[in-house]
Amino acid sequence: MEFLSATLDNGLAVVAECNPHAYSAALGFFVSTGARDETPELAGVSHFLEHMAFKGTATRSADDVNRELDAMGAECNACTSEEATVFHTAVLPEYVGRAVALLGDILRPALRPEDFELERQVILEEIRMNEDQPPFGADDKCRALHFGPHPLGYSVLGSVASITNLPLEAMREYHRRRYSPTNIVLVGTGRIDFDALVAAARRHCGHWEPCDAVRRRDPAPRFAGFHRIHKESASQQYVVQLAPGPAAADRDRYAAKLLATVLGDDTGSRLYWELVDPGLAEHAAMYHVEYDGAGLFVTSMSCNPDELDENLQRISDLFRDAEEFGLTDAELDQAKNKVASRLVLASERPRGRLFFVGSDWVQRREYRCLRDDLDALAAVSPEQVAAVLARYPLTQNTTVTIGPLAAER
Repeated sequence: MEFLSATLDNGLAVVAECNPHAYSAALGFFVSTGARDETPELAGVSHFLEHMAFKGTATRSADDVNRELDAMGAECNACTSEEATVFHTAVLPEYVGRAVALLGDILRPALRPEDFELERQVILEEIRMNEDQPPFGADDKCRALHFGPHPLGYSVLGSVASITNLPLEAMREYHRRRYSPTNIVLVGTGRIDFDALVAAARRHCGHWEPCDAVRRRDPAPRFAGFHRIHKESASQQYVVQLAPGPAAADRDRYAAKLLATVLGDDTGSRLYWELVDPGLAEHAAMYHVEYDGAGLFVTSMSCNPDELDENLQRISDLFRDAEEFGLTDAELDQAKNKVASRLVLASERPRGRLFFVGSDWVQRREYRCLRDDLDALAAVSPEQVAAVLARYPLTQNTTVTIGPLAAER
């Protein structure tokens, strides 16, 4: 296993974890743009633009893109989050150069007016489905309340109003500013010929014009409160709680992930034994999310509306007990085994390693091999977890519940 990196003259970074023993290769263009880089008027443009990338380019139609992917036998997809838009594919090693050509091309989409209007309707339907299906947009609503006016509170999908009113020229200008080569990293994992990868990137992406792509890094506020929203069509009550946690550059992020595993893993956690196993809730879980300059502990639950108040109290008591007494050595050891197993299993395929390598480079400009992460997890002590709980008390959170119960006045 060898890690290599290079930067083209226009600022495009190319990094790769090369494994000569792998049977496949994975590639991804990691664009450092997402919901937090938008304005309220442009809410949802990053996700909308991700869709438009597959609608064709100056040299390829949408059908051409799909047929070429099929011809390579490629597994290709894209995703948008609060901080990144990623276009990724897994291919046989002999198709790496062809995959770079294709992905590089769709990152410069034609943005035709007729495609824009058709895809606008697709996005609007996606937003409406998010509102109509459980948990009825609870995560977006809780995030907006938790972060207030901070851009991390913006919805990745945007709103019906923002997407309806979005002009095509605004998307074109957003693409020009945010899809600068200085704001993109091409990542390769698996059986990669690095010199050939760099040559392909130079050939297909070296002509991209750079520009400044500045991200706002205002400190994230810590709003808290309880909000109940009535949804007549719901049969269950859905809950999302957000509490601050370690950020992407914080070394405590490993302790945070172990803490979330002990308290809220979907099997064998404290929340599971307290709520799910005895049948008090259909679902109860927690996980840790890391951002640039901010982090979150996300707790979710669904239950019978009649059980809501008692279950919320049970969660609060469970968090308060953890803050006061910490975790046991046995719990921490079990969490280390769980997280380590998931890391190893996800890393067995180049496509799994792609997101670890890409995220590390985009968030921290560092390379960490699998052993680095396993060693960091193994080194976490109960005292470090206790320090995270003291620094980020879970009982100080923003809670949103949506369901048949009447809204609070």
